[in-house]
Amino acid sequence: MALFNINAFGLLAAVATVLIWTSFMLITRFAVQSTFTVEEILILRLLPAFLVMSPLMLKLGVLPRGQSWPKALILMLGASAISPFLISSGLGYAPASDGGALAPGMLPFWTAIAAYFITGEQPGIPRRIGLAMILIGAIMVGLLQVLDGAGTGVWKGHLFFLAGSGVWAVHSVFFKQSGISPMHGLIIGIFWGTLIITPLLFLSGKVSFRNAETDDLIMMIVLQSFVMSILAMLLFTYAVQLLGAAQTAAFGALIPVLALLGGVVFLGEVVTPFKLGGVVLVMLGVFLASGIIGRSRVG
Repeated sequence: MALFNINAFGLLAAVATVLIWTSFMLITRFAVQSTFTVEEILILRLLPAFLVMSPLMLKLGVLPRGQSWPKALILMLGASAISPFLISSGLGYAPASDGGALAPGMLPFWTAIAAYFITGEQPGIPRRIGLAMILIGAIMVGLLQVLDGAGTGVWKGHLFFLAGSGVWAVHSVFFKQSGISPMHGLIIGIFWGTLIITPLLFLSGKVSFRNAETDDLIMMIVLQSFVMSILAMLLFTYAVQLLGAAQTAAFGALIPVLALLGGVVFLGEVVTPFKLGGVVLVMLGVFLASGIIGRSRVG
């Protein structure tokens, strides 16, 4: 009974994480098309989280000790500021359904490449098949759609998605090597992302909040900072502890499809059969690339 409860809580945490990450794609896409600039969204993501987490910053410290400067820089800014900024920028050009496939969907592919060049890790056959499926699906969603003239400037969004996913992948590999706890890593990212990136955002001239009502600001602070930045990370860590990394990562296969469905239902996005096939291929590829099949055989 206790094992059942543990697995149930782990499954709930994993599902909640996936839903939050999917919501990030949908809410950010809607926000950058209507009320907020990308710079404003990132400020609302960082500053409130900084204030909430500041007591833990004093307790745990904010320096990624024992890391070379390139690794430290990625650990300080990669997942907290650079990757969210790139993905949010992409959502200003391309649909959320594209973002689901090309940002979180491509993450296992970029992570495998980063791990190979940084650590020499080579994926097994099931993961290689999954990675190939992800790449083919991404081409179906992205490149061929652009060549077909699916929308002016959509290719810019796709490049932002791929770049944001790539930065997150490198951060993931460096983070795994660092030995830093998830909570400490979250604190380090929020501190340096706020300290370094926020002043640059204000200097960009694209931060005024003049199009946002008070209710919009409150809602975006709660969703971007507390739910997406802090809660999602804590739930993800909780799920990994209870289910294991492979099983938790397998839930990421749901994000491309959920983003596609959410884009159609809530944002009125149009999905062609060819694009749908690409998203499904990415979903299946993410499941295989998570390593859960190879792990289950070993167990």
